[in-house]
Amino acid sequence: MPRTRSRVLPATVAVIVLLTGLLVGATQSASAAAGRPYTNPIKSGKAADPFMTFYNGNYYMMGTPFSNTLWMRKSPTLAGLATAPSVQIWQDTTSSRGANFWAPEMHFVNNRWYVYYSAAQVGAACCDTQRTHVLESAGADPLGPYTYKNMLSGSNLTPGGWLIDASVLRLNDSLYLLGSGFLSGGEQSLVIAPLTNPYTLANTTFSVISSPTLSWERSGGAVNEGPVALQRNGRTFIAYSASACGTADYKLGLLSYNGGDPLSAASWTKNPNPVFQRNDANGVYGPGHNGFFSSPDGTESWIVYHANNSATQGCGNTRTARAQKFAWNADGTPNFGQPVALGTTLDGPSGETAATPTAYRIVNRNSGKCLDVASGSSADGANVFQWTCNGGTNQLWRVEDVGGDTNRLVSVASGKVLDVGECGTADGADIRQWSWLNNNCQKFRVIISDVGGWVRLQNANSGKVADVANCGTADGADVRQWSWLANNCQQWQLQPA
Repeated sequence: MPRTRSRVLPATVAVIVLLTGLLVGATQSASAAAGRPYTNPIKSGKAADPFMTFYNGNYYMMGTPFSNTLWMRKSPTLAGLATAPSVQIWQDTTSSRGANFWAPEMHFVNNRWYVYYSAAQVGAACCDTQRTHVLESAGADPLGPYTYKNMLSGSNLTPGGWLIDASVLRLNDSLYLLGSGFLSGGEQSLVIAPLTNPYTLANTTFSVISSPTLSWERSGGAVNEGPVALQRNGRTFIAYSASACGTADYKLGLLSYNGGDPLSAASWTKNPNPVFQRNDANGVYGPGHNGFFSSPDGTESWIVYHANNSATQGCGNTRTARAQKFAWNADGTPNFGQPVALGTTLDGPSGETAATPTAYRIVNRNSGKCLDVASGSSADGANVFQWTCNGGTNQLWRVEDVGGDTNRLVSVASGKVLDVGECGTADGADIRQWSWLNNNCQKFRVIISDVGGWVRLQNANSGKVADVANCGTADGADVRQWSWLANNCQQWQLQPA
């Protein structure tokens, strides 16, 4: 991220932190069947500071948007994340926290997902107003929907509680918040505080467990940030990012827990050398701000991280998300190896069984029927309505990211896109197909609406949503746009074909 300054849970409380920064690959199996091939990057555009988990048959991924909107991608294969729909899970227009979101992470605690991210005040100059915020899911679906729970900040953090890159650590049956901040005018460091629950600090005083004291932590600026826990065979590590994120020498360091009070720096030992860094031979610069996840069968450990393609690309949206398997040393420490070159075909995580989705059925919640192009027509202006799902290509849609948190919905049958007739903004304006013109009338936001992956399809031009006319359930009921009413006739599910 660009920086201008570049109570403990009782043991009896059942706390399950699945999200893989915490528990990765308890065993490694050389004989595990390879997953489906993939190539890096796994995501371009708004892909910095990537974080992932594998849960209930799917990978879920988030990254820094630099906006007031958080998105999430879902795919049964690692390869599929590159083309998976971007689903909006949260948007905030609150003046005190509705700008410049960074580094979202998702963690599963007590059967709820919690998303941690930093955000700024609307209109504030970058980046002194960044604070950490927490969302809570309505159920066990990583897509949410989410509600806002709290802002987390430290009374001893400067300026005014600045805290970024939050992550959670479960250790000794207690829950802790990790982050990056400044203490008493010091340099940007790794900080920690105990939590009473996933969105409440036990106290507002943070402790420093690592500062950028080594020369390789000070390239372009003295920085320790992006802490994420990694646990295996009873041992706990914290991987973190060091040096300024805009330099090619942004890299990963590693802390090892030695026992004792996790709030004390004396309980952690810093590796004297970086553990993951630039690889000029492979054209990888500034690899850092990572997460961890396990393969679907639990036998492999994987790292997800961002990096640039050149030494001068800096700390913005040029950074792409990449993933690769890593190993473990004989002494029980992780061995991340070297970052691989883009375009290299690699075996995916072991245990992947589903195919990479190439298209989706878009199913209405009220009627159970599919979004359909009338008669499978290839003509501009052909009507779009609902029809009993039959597997025809006129009911299959590619959901393609076109930037700005928007997507185009492309008919597999015709190659044409979902379009609001005459760019209308009124309730009832017809939804049809048309040749791609790259205007906002043809762009839609996929916004999570309810547990189970139900979404609304919101037109980028009008702000109105795809709606089945009069909540009809018959074949041929027209699909139009309408103001959001939060009813089932306006909710859809994207089902991999």
